Amino acid sequence: MRMIYHHQQAYPESISEQETIVSDILAGSVPNTLILTEHPPIYTLGTSAQESDVLMRKINGESIAVYHTGRGGEVTYHGPGQLICYALINIQREKDLHLHVQRLESLIIQTLQDFDIEGIRDARGIGVWVNGLKIAAVGVRCRKWVTFHGVSLNISPNLKHFSGIVPCGMRDAPVTSMHQLGVNATRQEVEKRIMYHANTIFK
Repeated sequence: MRMIYHHQQAYPESISEQETIVSDILAGSVPNTLILTEHPPIYTLGTSAQESDVLMRKINGESIAVYHTGRGGEVTYHGPGQLICYALINIQREKDLHLHVQRLESLIIQTLQDFDIEGIRDARGIGVWVNGLKIAAVGVRCRKWVTFHGVSLNISPNLKHFSGIVPCGMRDAPVTSMHQLGVNATRQEVEKRIMYHANTIFK
């Protein structure tokens, strides 16, 4: 498993990087890759998103960009304090995208366990939940059985920014973060556990 780390990336630049790596994986020139990054504040609309799910584009005077992306799912927020894990994985052997999503959820659930947070799956939708609140969102895309996009984990984002959208299309799905739950872990501490579990889950 190859790891790529960015302190922060503009969202369009991240998409371009993923497109290049997917092509390289298909060509057999690079191995499966996990990108760990962060984005400036942005609302991203997946293939199932409705424009009406973006309620506001300015929160407390701060403008938030809106970007239509090719991943599955609805509208999500990305911003500082949120760890983005893009998983570019060849699943040609299994050809099972649902299994890939479950592995992404397991990656977060196992990482949260290391910080004494019990994350679970919920029938309301994919992702990871804690006490009925969503702490991680999953959105993926697949090209010739190579996956891209991935999962976002709320470590310490500005949760007010989520008020500008209907997160993942669910009006009754408030969000939470590790810091809101009283776990003041740093991004570096979380990344260390993410990388450990990724090497076990994505063999």
